[in-house]
Amino acid sequence: MYERLSVFEDKLIQLEKDLADVKVINDSKLYQQKAIEHAELEPIVLKYREYKDTLNTIKENKEMLKDNLDDDFKDLVKEELSEAENKLETLENDLKILLIPKDKNDNKNVIVEIRAGAGGDEAALFAGVLYRQYTRYAERCGFRVETISTNEIGIGGFKEVVFMIIGKGAYSKLKYESGVHRVQRVPETESGGRIHTSTATVAVLPEVDDVEVEINPQDIRFDVFRASGNGGQCVNTTDSAVRLTHIPTGIVISCQDEKSQLRNKEKAMKLLRSKLYDLKLQEQSDKESEERSSQIGTGDRSERIRTYNYPQGRVTDHRINFTTHQIDAINDGELDELIDALIAYDQTQKIEHLE
Repeated sequence: MYERLSVFEDKLIQLEKDLADVKVINDSKLYQQKAIEHAELEPIVLKYREYKDTLNTIKENKEMLKDNLDDDFKDLVKEELSEAENKLETLENDLKILLIPKDKNDNKNVIVEIRAGAGGDEAALFAGVLYRQYTRYAERCGFRVETISTNEIGIGGFKEVVFMIIGKGAYSKLKYESGVHRVQRVPETESGGRIHTSTATVAVLPEVDDVEVEINPQDIRFDVFRASGNGGQCVNTTDSAVRLTHIPTGIVISCQDEKSQLRNKEKAMKLLRSKLYDLKLQEQSDKESEERSSQIGTGDRSERIRTYNYPQGRVTDHRINFTTHQIDAINDGELDELIDALIAYDQTQKIEHLE
């Protein structure tokens, strides 16, 4: 693993020379490309240099201990050697994390789809709870939320809700949320006080642009229709809603939350690009089953990943056997402890694959 680091060091030195080259400076696109590459390599190389310096310190102290030293000086050398050996272990762990292959989607915005599953109206109410949970989490992170489409039921839930979370690093935080979420509680719609089990499915897709996914306009059929909803200007009075059908895949997307037909069309296309990109990622994962098994964020969407048990105040993530009894805080968007545990687990799995 550490042989690769010397190559990175050589590359960083060359990049530093390139960034000082007048020809590169005058080519803004090339300069930006090299500057980004430099920013990605620099923390790895700086840590590697610290690692090499610590190795030299250990070697020198071991050599010194072979000499005839007085007791006081020998104790100082032993103390410095012990500190350097502890530091080396920390640096090795830091380097392993830095060497984990970066997910190119991590800094992207995300599109989140929440759909009610088994459980009727209770499942739709739970989808509403999840929607609030993620929007509150987005607010805590300083991200912006933009609704793409909704299909509400009259008592405060959703059969389906699709929204975008906009902010640098949104995908890196939320990519582990895809899967089936299960709730166990006494429904508001249940008069007998019995505990019901319902489900909702969450899909988290990275936002992609035209360059990453090429779409043939002839493969798309657009239909317009009159929006339905709770009233308001333009709703129910103009054909502003859009239904998009991607013929090769059969993907159908409806968008009616905007008053403008053009804006609804733009949002529908944005969602289609992300869905097609996600299909491509899933195909790659299927071909790389060993890699997929170590990546908890890209598993089967039908997998049950989490249970919210209200009577016990418990939330359990089944992928990492993580349980917290802070269900109210979780529902209010305090997801940091849970997401940090998922990230740590994922990093550990990937480090084991590096070794």
